[in-house]
Amino acid sequence: MKRVRVLLAEDVWAMCQQLGAILEQDCELLGTVSDGLALVRMARALRPDVLVTDISMPGITGLQAVEQLLAQDYVPGVVFITVHAEPQVVRHAQGLIPCGYVLKADAAEDLVPAVRAAAAGKRYLSASLRAV
Repeated sequence: MKRVRVLLAEDVWAMCQQLGAILEQDCELLGTVSDGLALVRMARALRPDVLVTDISMPGITGLQAVEQLLAQDYVPGVVFITVHAEPQVVRHAQGLIPCGYVLKADAAEDLVPAVRAAAAGKRYLSASLRAV
């Protein structure tokens, strides 16, 4: 099976390292960035299959970065990896594009399946959010 090419956006270094280690077990990690503007720039340059992005980041948010890429007709798979479990934030993210939405607390179990789903153009919701 072809490894999914992923670009990771996370502004907290320790979390970035943890998420990168999870992703590298099953995916090709093209690189990491720590803010939304860098995410837009690197996504256009590297053309990953899937963006894995935090929502709250310096500059512009992960949501705003995805909105910019969509406006430029670049539509990769997207997985939002976040601490935001509020229903309105989940609805906003999933209203942009069929995407994955994974809580950081669920990353060990849900991140790779969410990336696979996003690469296939499907939605994925973190286990603890499905239970609500």
